[in-house]
Amino acid sequence: MTSRTLNARANAHVFLKCENFQRTGSFKFRGAFNALRQVPVDVAGVMSYSSGNHAQALARAGQILGIPVAVVMPHDAPGCKQVAVRAYEATIFPYDPDEQVREELARQLAEECNWPIIPPYDHAHIIAGQGTCAHEFIQTNSSITELLIPVGGGGLLSGSAIVAKALLPAINVVGVEPEQADDAARSFRLGKIQTVRNPDTIADGARTPYLGQLTFPIIRALVDDIVTVSEDAIKLAMRFLWERMKLIVEPTGALGIAAVLSGAYSAPGKRIGVIISGGNVNLDEAVCIMESRL
Repeated sequence: MTSRTLNARANAHVFLKCENFQRTGSFKFRGAFNALRQVPVDVAGVMSYSSGNHAQALARAGQILGIPVAVVMPHDAPGCKQVAVRAYEATIFPYDPDEQVREELARQLAEECNWPIIPPYDHAHIIAGQGTCAHEFIQTNSSITELLIPVGGGGLLSGSAIVAKALLPAINVVGVEPEQADDAARSFRLGKIQTVRNPDTIADGARTPYLGQLTFPIIRALVDDIVTVSEDAIKLAMRFLWERMKLIVEPTGALGIAAVLSGAYSAPGKRIGVIISGGNVNLDEAVCIMESRL
């Protein structure tokens, strides 16, 4: 999708890849389905952990493929995401992020069930599946010179960077994350994985504590930059997308547009591709978020 108003604001040609229209409302279905398709037939079920989008994607993929799914989710995950996970017949194990580490809880539960863990981003099949997003984008618009991608744990960014650099070697691949959850940006600059614990950002998909052991080296090798945006910039981007483009986008999905509108990333005259990673946001919460902007 495109917008003349957005082009004018950015002083560039901006193209959106709208994964909010993807199955389960985010790009996560790509990696989840790819990973589950390759689970051995004798596996009784799979375990994971997620703030919502990976949980929904894995639950729906499991429903399609007939594989039981259980997910460790924060007790305060967006209500619409919890409802969707249960609707896809998956089991939720809630936890308090202030008191428990989700990876440890998932590992404990997986051992009790003897189920493998399919993590939300640090998994080869997940990364490969997420890369199909950039592949589709470039197939339909091979003229883009910049590619802005939200970053949480780095699955979408690393998978898309592999594809983008293979198809368009000169393209600038840029990750975008919240200022209040800037572990990826710090890791990128310092050359060592940095952590952040339960960051206070509305972008729940970017609250991952650190980049993965697989995603980090890919990002360091293939990504050109990682920029950060403020909470107010995210809110304004969500409002712009809703009012001017009629797109309902969750905070994490709006990160790339936030970078463009705020000037955190600028490429005058260039052709900028932006991946809108998802649209799973409760409408009441979205209205509150946008009305609370400064």
